[in-house]
Amino acid sequence: MTGTPDEPDFSGLEGGDEQAAQDAVQEVVNWYNTQIIAERRAPAPDEERIEELKASRQTALADQAQLATADPEEAEQIAAVYAARLRELNES
Repeated sequence: MTGTPDEPDFSGLEGGDEQAAQDAVQEVVNWYNTQIIAERRAPAPDEERIEELKASRQTALADQAQLATADPEEAEQIAAVYAARLRELNES
């Protein structure tokens, strides 16, 4: 088991589980959404950070859309990348 108790664990993926890949990407999108909202509500919002967060969120959404046509190997790779990214984001 990796990460914290409230962090999803996608390390057990086998055979390109597309749903787990969707979940991994969605968790990252949710993280970006939370950060964007928090930054917008800050007393002095950092517009550059907001734009960076929105661009990163858009990349994640594009990868999520790609899952619709991904083969099992691609789905597994996307899930692994996004599980790692979520761990990084939560540690930052």
